[in-house]
Amino acid sequence: MKIAVISDIHANTSALRAALNQIKSLNVDKIFCLGDILMAGYDPNGTAEIITGLENLEIIQGNTDKMVSCFSQELLEKAKSKSPCMGYALEDDLKIIDEKYKNFVRDLPENKYVKINGLKIHLVHGSPRMQDENIYPNLAQDEVEKMVEGSSADLILCGHTHIPCGYTLKSGKTVVNAGSIGRSMTQDRMPYWAMLDIDDNGTFQIEHTSVKYDNKKVSEYIKNRGFKYADELAKMYI
Repeated sequence: MKIAVISDIHANTSALRAALNQIKSLNVDKIFCLGDILMAGYDPNGTAEIITGLENLEIIQGNTDKMVSCFSQELLEKAKSKSPCMGYALEDDLKIIDEKYKNFVRDLPENKYVKINGLKIHLVHGSPRMQDENIYPNLAQDEVEKMVEGSSADLILCGHTHIPCGYTLKSGKTVVNAGSIGRSMTQDRMPYWAMLDIDDNGTFQIEHTSVKYDNKKVSEYIKNRGFKYADELAKMYI
């Protein structure tokens, strides 16, 4: 079975379409989406419309999905203090996101176990213990072991950092960060996702892949939204 693992779309319809066109050409059987669909991009409603229309989809909630759907003034001020461009993006997003999509992400689970051909897979956004914990490249193995010790899965799939990476741990667990579709933090700023191939006895292979799209145009779209610090957010795409 071939499964495309995508994450961190962040309202970037252009990048999502490019990735899905590539995924479709590879004849995948399922898509796993690890959250962060709506916030801090240029087209939250368009992105949500595409995601909610996908078939054979397993999806969980990301930390920014929770921010959008469980909004409070206290949360907004905290977001502005921590990262002004993200806080003001959230404030502007809340004015335009359709209520049905806020409800959609509000109802998503924070994590999910999926079993395929005997392989137990854990879908998380940040880590099994925290929705916004960072599994970066080049962490010490012991540190990653602590992050995932609460999971009973053979394979843990995550996102959140926008940087693809992976670990094969002494405990026997495999951890793979799929990277980001919508706002990649790799050097090339292109969308990254992971292809998971599971055979009939549960043995699997997983490989990161990327696709090109017009990130400069998307950067301009975001800058032109005009909210405070939109130009700072736009710089993250190029």
